[in-house]
Amino acid sequence: KTDTTLVYLAMTLSRTRQIAPDRMRFWDWVNRQTKTVRADVVVPPEDEEKKFDDLIKSDTRIFVETSTLPPNVPPETPPFSNLVRRFSVSTSPMMRKHEKLTTGIQKQLEDIKSSGLYKHERIIRSRQSNEILVGNQASTSKKVINFCANNYLGLSDDPSLIDAAKRALDTHGLGLSSVRFICGTQDIHKDLEKKIAQFHNKEDAILYGSAFDANGGLFEALLTDQDAVISDTLNHASIIDGIRLCKAQKHRYKHADMADLEAKLQATQSARLRMIVSDGSFSMDGAVAPLDKICDLADKYDAIVMIDECHSTGFLGKTGRGAYEYHNVHPDRIDIINSTLGKALGGATGGYTCASQEVVDILRQRSRPYLFSNTLAPAVVGASLATFDMLMKSTHLRDKLEKNTKKFRTAIKAAGFKIKGVDHPIVPIMLGDAKLASSFAEEMLARGIYVIGKKPLLCHIMLPDLRHTFTHGLFCFLFF
Repeated sequence: KTDTTLVYLAMTLSRTRQIAPDRMRFWDWVNRQTKTVRADVVVPPEDEEKKFDDLIKSDTRIFVETSTLPPNVPPETPPFSNLVRRFSVSTSPMMRKHEKLTTGIQKQLEDIKSSGLYKHERIIRSRQSNEILVGNQASTSKKVINFCANNYLGLSDDPSLIDAAKRALDTHGLGLSSVRFICGTQDIHKDLEKKIAQFHNKEDAILYGSAFDANGGLFEALLTDQDAVISDTLNHASIIDGIRLCKAQKHRYKHADMADLEAKLQATQSARLRMIVSDGSFSMDGAVAPLDKICDLADKYDAIVMIDECHSTGFLGKTGRGAYEYHNVHPDRIDIINSTLGKALGGATGGYTCASQEVVDILRQRSRPYLFSNTLAPAVVGASLATFDMLMKSTHLRDKLEKNTKKFRTAIKAAGFKIKGVDHPIVPIMLGDAKLASSFAEEMLARGIYVIGKKPLLCHIMLPDLRHTFTHGLFCFLFF
């Protein structure tokens, strides 16, 4: 466009890679400028015209980028002059398509940033724990108290679980390189599924790569166009996306509003099957679903109940079974329980569904994330087996978490902060503005407290190794 702009050519040939040594400096500079241009073939100046004609006629993909000239290089200097003359126009349609895509994305990103909802990823340079090292560079990292992870029971860096994962690596390898039904089911996978079913008092369980997959693979496999699914408006995104994939009638009831749920049940009585779907605990407001009342309505209208217990399993209820135990609801009244291995149960990865034998069997045949995703890694399975053993032997971890949660909630309310929820270790501090929450979180980080500001400021209570970490974290909130 001007004498300071150049169109560069990067050519990828299907069968040859010949790079002229005397041109490497030029292409290195190009790569540093554009981050995308790569040349597998560089043509000497004296052969430019003939070579370029041959390349155009051959099966060659040509990519064009623009950038300023290297310092002190006149635009008429070969090979720059011929590149500008021959290729500045021919690829403009491709560049226009690229500009349409990036322009639209740039506008979306600007809107997200201006609303205060842009998600920055802080770099952690230690194990996940109550105290973590945070910083973009190792030399500038600092230790902060973690009030943000879903590591409710403090098991993410538990030495006994790490040892269990190492033993599974030694005995069962890194991975299976296969889906379950082809060549991907080991004895420890079946052992874990049996233990999960026992923990939740269900007939069987099925493992997934994540709880998102468990929700994504459930509804399409079970429901038809003759059925109806009735979902809480504040359910997790994975539930929403999973429901979108099925053919059932889709209804939403107001958050935890039993009158509205009953109205939806009355309006769908012609359906073959009705499924009420709710989070057991809601991750954005620390609320626990009224499962006792939901089950009463399900009994009254002959509906089935499915709950997502990702933010309940391991710590909610007297023995950590989840939200249904918190409300003294017998597990037989909950037809399907989905949950995760990636939060309170060690924080690695993996999810599961537990239900009747028939439900699990049909999921093994039809649930697409299960059928077409690799098997859960043996190390995760080994550590998870040890986790369930630990939780089924003692409740001391969830008991201590419950005590810390009550202490934090009481002190924060007494200091004048508005919070949501009752007994849950997720404590949303309502600041009333997303930008304020974001700046509050940054100031807390400067004071040594790791929290994330969304619409509320979300605090996740965990089990501190030392009492001073919890006390100091609470002090920083109270005297902000």
